[in-house]
Amino acid sequence: MLARTRRILVTGGAGFLGSHLCERLVSAGDGRVISNFIVQALTNQPITIYGDGQQTRSFCYVDDLIDGLVRLMNTCDDVVGPMNLGNPAEITMLELAGMIVDLTGSRSAIEFKPLPIDDPKQRQPNISLARDSLGWLPSFSLRDGLRKTIAYFESLMIARGAEAAR
Repeated sequence: MLARTRRILVTGGAGFLGSHLCERLVSAGDGRVISNFIVQALTNQPITIYGDGQQTRSFCYVDDLIDGLVRLMNTCDDVVGPMNLGNPAEITMLELAGMIVDLTGSRSAIEFKPLPIDDPKQRQPNISLARDSLGWLPSFSLRDGLRKTIAYFESLMIARGAEAAR
């Protein structure tokens, strides 16, 4: 039996991978854009955008990633090499902020800060090997994934508020 190593390189916060960090994400931003934007929007704080917000990112909902990983683990031994699992649909940070404000019904304003020097202009995975070898494509839209993620964060924040009131 051939041993396989699979590694997730980039995670995006609760619902968009890394859900084990949710408690930490709600209490203090960890630098992950989706969790930061959601917490800022739910608390009507300004949404922090670095630079002009035109840099793009791609987000994959955790259910899609798990489906891809299960398919990858069930492949025959001749499927090798680095394989990207992600969602190639790109969105600008400004569009993402607007979508989250809309979905949360927030009154948050957008606050622009200087762009860090090492911030990439674009992140978009090439998933052609996963599509061709696994028959895998992500199925969750960003909007649907955000709805689920926002609901999850709302429930965490309500639970934390109830705990604090005790």
